[in-house]
Amino acid sequence: MQWIDRLSLFSTPDFVGLALLFASWLVIGWFIENPPAKRPSVSYLMTFYRREWMRQFIFRDPRIFDAQILGNLRQGTAFFASATMIAIGGGLALIGNAEQLTGVASELTLMSAPTIVWEIKLILMVFFVANAFLKFVWSHRLFGYAAVIMSAVPVDPNDPHCIPRAEKAAEIGISAARSYNRGLRSIYFGLAACAWLGGGFVLMLACILTNFIVWRREFASHSRLSLLREPR
Repeated sequence: MQWIDRLSLFSTPDFVGLALLFASWLVIGWFIENPPAKRPSVSYLMTFYRREWMRQFIFRDPRIFDAQILGNLRQGTAFFASATMIAIGGGLALIGNAEQLTGVASELTLMSAPTIVWEIKLILMVFFVANAFLKFVWSHRLFGYAAVIMSAVPVDPNDPHCIPRAEKAAEIGISAARSYNRGLRSIYFGLAACAWLGGGFVLMLACILTNFIVWRREFASHSRLSLLREPR
């Protein structure tokens, strides 16, 4: 079967849903990382506190508290990296047994389609999970780099290498958090991609719902209001 013949197995709502999925994933990600000055996102606001953390880190002695925080951050990335790796294995196993999935999916969705259709839909889900895995692994590695740089920050605040190295650690930590957030968004839209098993219209509804959830958490959540609230 040629690729043109395979594409003919999908309807217009399927292609619209796919376009909406990828457009939403890319646009809202860019908007979160590059928000307007008058309405910053939670991720953008947290960059200030990550830099402030390193400013306070310079004068803290001992620095066990900072090591514990960084260890917790690395544990979070390691957990999600492990979870996505398991999900990738499960997705590949389903693709290898798509014939068995076809009967179950047809009963649940009341749709009859060739096995290749379900395989392509599963591949889309695996794509987002694999992207999340790569982001979490890179985030874990960056947090490791930040730990090494923090260890190289002199204890004496008057040392000329103290502030520059602390600033480097802050920027590496910000990059690690950015990659971590990208991995989470990839999981969100990977879950939305699961809705494609129900058809193109279900996928479009899932994209809209996922966009609303991500937007609300970054631009209209209580945590954002707390970050914006000035001390009395």
